Amino acid sequence: MTRGTRTARLVTALGTVVVLLSLMVVAAGPAGSAGPPGSPSPAGTYRLPLAGSADVVRAFEPPPARWAAGHRGIDLRSAPGTEVVSPVDGVVTYAGAVGGRPVVTVTDVEGRRSSVEPLVPAVGIGTLVTAGARLGTLVAEGSHCAPSACLHWGVRVGDDYVDPLGLLAGAGPAVLLPLDTAG
Repeated sequence: MTRGTRTARLVTALGTVVVLLSLMVVAAGPAGSAGPPGSPSPAGTYRLPLAGSADVVRAFEPPPARWAAGHRGIDLRSAPGTEVVSPVDGVVTYAGAVGGRPVVTVTDVEGRRSSVEPLVPAVGIGTLVTAGARLGTLVAEGSHCAPSACLHWGVRVGDDYVDPLGLLAGAGPAVLLPLDTAG
């Protein structure tokens, strides 16, 4: 084994330890902030990953089968240079390119992974973030909305993608109210 190979393996092992320790710190956060593992996130624990206003230009379209076509997130129209923020408290578990687009992934205490793209990252792997903390800056290159700019936000639970809008405050089942015929 060459010295370069040993060094590369050591760096990889240290990076893994940092990520695991960071997840343990996040998991040991305030008690009662989330339900049991695998339970839905309490309303209000997620927020939109853009500072300022955002327009949903393409909604979540789950594929009929895990391997089939679909839109595994939402697209939020905004201007290039807009600040991209963490949608949830967690740890940055990925910051790099996927398919030529820059991506940042934040993993929450329940193991849900929120990924946002395309952005110039301002954080690195292992960074602990709170909801609303700066992750980077939106760029137009690689946007799903070209020639306009939009941020793609996807959330995975295990191997499955879920609708990110369902994690926001106010999300949940519709409640039908009786008609007020007296007024």
